[in-house]
Amino acid sequence: MTKVAEQFEVSGSYMARVCSLLQVPRPERGYWAKLAVGKAPAQQPLPEALPGDQLFWSKDRAFHDNPALKPEVPKRPRKECRPRPISGSHALIRGAKAHFESGRPVEEGEYLKPYKKLIVDITASKAGLNKALAFTNDLFNALESAGYRVRLATQNDHLMRAEVDQHEKPLKRHEYYPRLWSPFHPTVVFVGTVAIGLAVVEMSEPVLMRHLNGAYIRDSEYIPPKASRRHIDHTWTTTRELPCGRLRLLAYSPYWRVSWSAMWQESKNASLVREIPSIVKGIDDAADSLVDLLKEADLQAEVARQKLIVEEENRRREEDRQRIQQSIKDSQAQLAQIIQAWADVMNLERFFQGVYDHAQALPAHERDLVLEHLKLAREFAGTKNPLDFFLAWKTPLERYKSLSTRTAGNSAEKHEV
Repeated sequence: MTKVAEQFEVSGSYMARVCSLLQVPRPERGYWAKLAVGKAPAQQPLPEALPGDQLFWSKDRAFHDNPALKPEVPKRPRKECRPRPISGSHALIRGAKAHFESGRPVEEGEYLKPYKKLIVDITASKAGLNKALAFTNDLFNALESAGYRVRLATQNDHLMRAEVDQHEKPLKRHEYYPRLWSPFHPTVVFVGTVAIGLAVVEMSEPVLMRHLNGAYIRDSEYIPPKASRRHIDHTWTTTRELPCGRLRLLAYSPYWRVSWSAMWQESKNASLVREIPSIVKGIDDAADSLVDLLKEADLQAEVARQKLIVEEENRRREEDRQRIQQSIKDSQAQLAQIIQAWADVMNLERFFQGVYDHAQALPAHERDLVLEHLKLAREFAGTKNPLDFFLAWKTPLERYKSLSTRTAGNSAEKHEV
């Protein structure tokens, strides 16, 4: 490690941290002594890159963005190779509560709206936040205990977040529901290289609200005053959607070309925490289906791409045909104009010559008068050479070179080279 660090002009401990960050195996202490006596353990192979693993390091530059891994059917580890159960606070949960609670001001009972956008995808009220964070933490630990990686997607992943509906009875597509807080990037779990989006939302239910003294309270909390002529409550009621404390998990396809989603939600008698094992299994099963859907989407996209190529080629050929016809038409029209101009010049010349010939038979004073007018007429008409009209004519090929002509020309140039 010391020798390698010298090549990069860093310390050995710094290089050790770089190797740990890049998941690069390195020999433990005493390896070289064991190697000298033939008792060194076998060299560990470089592990396969997982989504989110840093792949590059440079001393003078920041870390490069990793290329997005192609979604493939995940390889399931054997039971004896699976990691041990993970517990404790997940990295995405640690510190999230403070960001949610210090967000934009909201009315009592409404959904929190944190300023920070690069945090776990949870939508909850202040009263339901602890429950949502606890469930999400247990879910993430269960997923990572199964060998899957949970993290925030990056811009380089090209993944999108699905629209979240908080209503306990999801609305139909044509019905309106207000836009909730949303993060910059989705929270995803990688089953192998297949990404599945995860969003936890505290559901809402319709609640009868009563307007009293300038504010709304739940109608169930309203205590009417005793009947009195001097004191009458001027109130009215309305129905609002408010968080109900029960959770829903939305798993969805973060790939724009595939639409897929699954939901697990609590009821008044059943906690969502108990469903975590079935959720993990459902996500595992969905990964294979999602790969098939992505392959089908890629196939359809390729078919559509080929269709566009054919349509574009047909359009180019039709445009080429029309431009060839137009060039012929324009060339014919110009040639007709040149012929007519030639005829006009020749007729004018014959007219002037005839006047001159007839003037020769006139008496001298009349002849001089006619020739003087003839000179003025020639100057007025100007001198025109018919050949100038003809040289200005452009052939159809000079006006437009067809695709076949250009292709033949390019092939000839390549052949000469």
